[in-house]
Amino acid sequence: MQLKQSESSGGALADQITMPETKTSRAEFTKQSSTLPFGQPVPLSSISGPTYVTGQLLVQQIAYVLSDKIFSYSPETFDLDVAVKSWAENGDKNIHGYPTTVLPLQTRSGAGAFALGYIFSKDFDLSRRHVPQTLLAPSLSLRHLRSALDQLALLYGVASPFVAHVAATDYTYDAGLVAEYGTALQLSEELGLGLVSSGSAYEAQHISLFATLMAKVLPTIHIYDGVRTSRETLRVIDVLSQVGVADIFQKISKTAEGLNTRLDNAGKVLELLQAFNDELGTDYEPFEYVGHEAAETVYVVFGGVEAQLARQVVGKLASDGIKVGAVVVRVYRPFIEEAFIKALPASVLNIAVLGQVTNESAVSDASVQSILHSDVLTTVSFSSKWASTPAVTDVKYPASQAFTPSSFITTITQATAKTTISHIQLPQLESVQQYIFWDTDDSVALSAPSVVGGLLSKDSTSNVYLNESHDNLVQGGVVRSDLRASKKTIDAPYAAEEADVVFVGEEKLLKEVAASKSVKDNGKLILKLPNFKDEEVEKRIPTQIRRDVQARNISLYILDSAQSPAFESDLTAARLLVELAFLKVAQPDLKKEILEKLATVEANPSTLEECIDGLEKSLKQFEVPESWAETADETPRNLPQTLKTNSFVPFKKQEAEKDLQLSSWESAAKGLVFKEAYATDITLRPDLTVKTYTIHVKENRRLTPATYDRNIFHIEFDLGNSGLTYKIGEALGIHADNDADLVREFIESYGLDGDDLVQVPSREDANVLDTRTVFQSLVQNIDIFGKPPKRFYETLAEFATDELEKKKLASLGTPEGAEDFKRRAEVDMITFADVFEEFKSAHPSFHELVRLVGPLKRREYSIASAQAVTPNAVALMIVVVDWVDSKGRTRYGQATRYLSRLPVGAAVTASVKPSVMKLPTRDDAPLIMAGLGTGLAPFRAFIQYRAMQKAQGKEIGAILLYLGSRHKREEYLYGEEWEAYLDAGVITLLGAAFSRDQPQKIYIQDRMRQTISDVVQAYIQDEGSFYLCGPTWPVPDVTDVLKEAIAHEAKTTGRKVDPNKEIDRLKEDGRYVLEVY
Repeated sequence: MQLKQSESSGGALADQITMPETKTSRAEFTKQSSTLPFGQPVPLSSISGPTYVTGQLLVQQIAYVLSDKIFSYSPETFDLDVAVKSWAENGDKNIHGYPTTVLPLQTRSGAGAFALGYIFSKDFDLSRRHVPQTLLAPSLSLRHLRSALDQLALLYGVASPFVAHVAATDYTYDAGLVAEYGTALQLSEELGLGLVSSGSAYEAQHISLFATLMAKVLPTIHIYDGVRTSRETLRVIDVLSQVGVADIFQKISKTAEGLNTRLDNAGKVLELLQAFNDELGTDYEPFEYVGHEAAETVYVVFGGVEAQLARQVVGKLASDGIKVGAVVVRVYRPFIEEAFIKALPASVLNIAVLGQVTNESAVSDASVQSILHSDVLTTVSFSSKWASTPAVTDVKYPASQAFTPSSFITTITQATAKTTISHIQLPQLESVQQYIFWDTDDSVALSAPSVVGGLLSKDSTSNVYLNESHDNLVQGGVVRSDLRASKKTIDAPYAAEEADVVFVGEEKLLKEVAASKSVKDNGKLILKLPNFKDEEVEKRIPTQIRRDVQARNISLYILDSAQSPAFESDLTAARLLVELAFLKVAQPDLKKEILEKLATVEANPSTLEECIDGLEKSLKQFEVPESWAETADETPRNLPQTLKTNSFVPFKKQEAEKDLQLSSWESAAKGLVFKEAYATDITLRPDLTVKTYTIHVKENRRLTPATYDRNIFHIEFDLGNSGLTYKIGEALGIHADNDADLVREFIESYGLDGDDLVQVPSREDANVLDTRTVFQSLVQNIDIFGKPPKRFYETLAEFATDELEKKKLASLGTPEGAEDFKRRAEVDMITFADVFEEFKSAHPSFHELVRLVGPLKRREYSIASAQAVTPNAVALMIVVVDWVDSKGRTRYGQATRYLSRLPVGAAVTASVKPSVMKLPTRDDAPLIMAGLGTGLAPFRAFIQYRAMQKAQGKEIGAILLYLGSRHKREEYLYGEEWEAYLDAGVITLLGAAFSRDQPQKIYIQDRMRQTISDVVQAYIQDEGSFYLCGPTWPVPDVTDVLKEAIAHEAKTTGRKVDPNKEIDRLKEDGRYVLEVY
């Protein structure tokens, strides 16, 4: 019994990783919500094509882009509306041309009155009557919305289209969070509502869209699993962009408007569904059959996990020759009886309805029938399809039942077959690598599964799946994360039962969960056991695990971070060690590039080197003795293999909030003299979460004439001995200051002493406090000239002593004040300072002001130079943001004005940010670049580098540069450089579009279309890469030109190519790259 070094640890890893050249301190990974992919926010414009999403994100995308208003009843931590609130705050527009209003509301008696009042208000804008109104809610809210939905159904003929996206989620005292469908089924039946269901994230977008279209016929509920399938991060290949959604919605809306008025609702829904399928190329049906063509037993199922398991489990049984089938209910209301009967095979003898009921008591109560069973029994009983009517049985299960493949097949075969089957190998999982992480929610490595999942997702050839579940009633908070990876699409909305690797990050969990039971035969188990000693193994590893490991030939690994003391104190290194240990055991053949990305994301080179060295000492494979098979019998504990999910977030441990204080120079002096007592950190900017450098202005010149109304300037910095390095296409982060004169005006107006010392949150990390003067903090820390959000007005109202001002401030945060708020934010461009000046009676203390106003953030600009060409300089091209407000004052963007006024020699704090703009790996690969205005910046770097390669005698590919601006005379940015590169043969084609130099507007897409043969040659035939940088508006038009080029080339060569799918493939291959804003 001894430890031996793992063959896949230590030195092998060191050989695979190339250290980053620059040291970058780790950016702390923060998981914002389980309804976001890998917990990270997603811009609305980036949802398109192959991308990582969650089902809830796609539901929110459809709701936002199609709706006039969203009425959200999301309980705290459910986060059903986290994305739409962010998009609304950013001012993202829907397909109707304006930002969708998101109204967070409380779930309580009469909850729907607000939404109902808006829809039938006398003041309702009738021009928006055709625009859908949307509700986001969990199923637990439906009982409180019943009266409002009843009224809506009665008056629907004069209402806007109304759709409710309902996450099947309820909370029970004994089972925690459950996917509860019964309330929605009952309400739809009793109130005459439409009800459709989506089974997974792959269907969420389509069915959300169809439900919104169906709302043109009758008020509709779209229900989906709110506990699991809506929160799984996975990759969906065919995600529709906002443009795609708009196109389909508008086309099928015309079909809806032209439906035969003599048809009943069922007939209209069928025609609408057919039009939807025709447009998308899908085959959705009201009732979808899978299984044996001559099935004798057919299961009827409704739900998310249930539907997907029915397809997979029954499909597998049928492929093995067993005469079974399943009907998945897609459209429950209206219940189209003819479609249901048509879906059933003529051979069926027994119909088993898998019907959800409230709890275990209802399962055992013979007098209780599932709602679905009643519909099926009635429909079958009155059908004349069979000479002998099939038997209909009710296979009830409680809402708390969390199905897995094993429990599902056990449930259905126990009820209908002579022999109960308790295990099944699904073909969908044959090529899938499955991993399970067990940890406590206060672990330093809690986010490791998300980090590793995000890392593996960088490999475009892989599909990654991540799900996280919380039980906050065990050990103060336990988290189980399921991670899957495969070259094929992963459709597995259930807990992994046979994992390749299981990682247990906390020793005490070994006595709480059956960790080894979920490891497949010959799999791997990693236990994190600090201060591990061979002689203590039988004390620290429970008998059941030891016996299981030996009996099923499971490889056992011990991770002992105490072997390297640094990992006990350095939390960054401790988490990185866990991630590296897992990767080396789980994927020893992981691509070198992926490991390098982990090095860049997670640590600086010195930390990474320490972890590699420490991994060799800390990670060992344990040699399992044969004697473990004969371990003395103990009374076995029936430990769970999965969690009883009772929360979507970790258990919240309350911490005292740091007190911000105004103080004197004596207080600061004490902190400097008695550092340990006052926990003073005197390092240079310890707050910054990214590596920063001090660089100096080398050149600052205006590119546009002084008389022109747009100030576009070129600014170049001398890197000196700062150590700053950058790659082509990356961005430079500028840590800009507020205007000192404006700060002095605010200090005087607000009645502050600029020399007082104050503790304020760092601009880069709110958990770190800076001690500064009031003047310094307003210049460098506080975004006092930023744009206030709605919540600022609501909070500031509490400080107002004048009743009129209090009322005005409060109204700006309500729906009634939405128009006024919009004018302030988008027309007047009001700042925090303006608000304090306007509402004099709202005068919070300075430390309260600091809490209300957010910190300054760095601004990032595309780098317009190649360091290989200018090794000691970095250049930017920037336009000064300015406008005249409603009072006639000229206002400026904070960072652009700061940069434009910097004199030569001025010191600037800067950092580097990676970008998607990267040169192809082949030097001879053509470049097709389209830049609008300052969007030309990264292409200057591209061309500089290619020119250097050409001068060195290397063969470079064709370069097609398309640029767009208003006027050639004023805005031919870097025009002389482009002309020189053209003459030198570096640039092959220069397509300049100056939109306002002639009567008819000419845009960048027009120049591309005029030279489409060159685009075909460079992009399609020579396998070039396309880049677009600048504003978002030309993206659809430019993409259309590329599609035309693809179609043109396909027609010429006689090939059949779908341009849309080809664009998606090019995106995936990194040959269609957008950096738009």
